[in-house]
Amino acid sequence: MIKFNISILSDLDSWVNNYIPQLISRLEKEHHQVRWVHQASLIPEGDFVFYLGCGQIVKSDILQRNKHNLVVHESALPLGKGWSPLTWQILEGNNDIPITLFEASTLVDSGVIYLQDTLHFNGFELIDDLRELQAQKSIDMCLSFIYRYPDIVAQGIPQQGESTFYRKRILQDSLLDPDKTIKEQFNLLRVVDNERYPAFFKINNETYILKIEKLFL
Repeated sequence: MIKFNISILSDLDSWVNNYIPQLISRLEKEHHQVRWVHQASLIPEGDFVFYLGCGQIVKSDILQRNKHNLVVHESALPLGKGWSPLTWQILEGNNDIPITLFEASTLVDSGVIYLQDTLHFNGFELIDDLRELQAQKSIDMCLSFIYRYPDIVAQGIPQQGESTFYRKRILQDSLLDPDKTIKEQFNLLRVVDNERYPAFFKINNETYILKIEKLFL
């Protein structure tokens, strides 16, 4: 196998950072040179950059430092561009979530598609379970691109059709309705983060946080 110079860019506060060492370990076992950074300006010249858990806008001069700039995004692009696509689709009632590895470009989530797969959930996973499967599938797709390079580039498919966009989620999106049942709002409870953006509700001008965890008997 050809050995590559690979960079990984993730936001400093991304949950994906808990999983990136797994990807680095697997890449280094194949004797690739790997650098992990949290600021786009620090990306060195090389062969590939993987953008994982990254919300930064990367300028064209930085994209040009590497042969390929690769993003993993949880939607069937060009549908579902933008922020938190897995979360939004869970809230829409979907448990089969497309996931796409594509070439980054100066237009948001608009590059050539190299790989697509599906995340399958059963409807009972909470945020840690959702993230675990998302991370493992992302790692597998990154490795698959490398193993299949350069042939995979010639098989890339330009995005076609109508684009849709998800907005960035805010704390208010974790608001529960006390007049609805838990079952009616279970998908929201599945995607909240107990520490960073917990579920909450308001009664009698007071605000209460509601945390959710699985009970293992």
